[in-house]
Parts: sequence; structure tokens; C-alpha cells
Amino acid sequence: MIKRPDPIQSIKASFEVHPITALLGPRQCGKTTLARYIAAQEAATIFDLENPVDIQRLTVPMQALQDLTGIVIIDEVQRKPKLFELLRVLVD
Repeated sequence: MIKRPDPIQSIKASFEVHPITALLGPRQCGKTTLARYIAAQEAATIFDLENPVDIQRLTVPMQALQDLTGIVIIDEVQRKPKLFELLRVLVD
């Protein structure tokens, strides 16, 4: 049997090295499922940019994100590309 790395452990290990970790892959491959699984274990803050309520919460992204601690998950972040610049500022 081929031993495959545990994706949950790989993601958590990435958090130790990189303050921003992206889950990349084709549609419907389980990225959101993995993110939500980790969120449930770690009491993370989640923003889903397909959800109008979360989109509204990020109308002023600096205000919404600057005081958060722990893991923050932004699902479908590609829908708001300007967030990438802000995330860099917040992490630096």
C-alpha cells in the first residue's frame, strides 16, 4: 500500500511555518471540507465569500480582520483579490 501524507497534518504543519496558507486545487476536490474540518478543531473564524452575510462582514476588510487571532479561513478568497494585499499588510 502506498502511504499518503495526511492532508490535515500537512496543513497544520504549514501553519507553523507560514502565517498564510492557501489550499489550492480543482473545483469540488475537498478544499472547503478540509478548511471547515480544521476550523471546527481549532475554533477558527470563517468567512465564506459565497455567503452574502460574510461578504457584508468584509465590506471594510481591515476593520473586520485586524483584531482577529488564531486561524482565519477565507473561503473563495479569489472573489475578492484585493484581500491578498491586505492580508500581507496584516501578517507583516
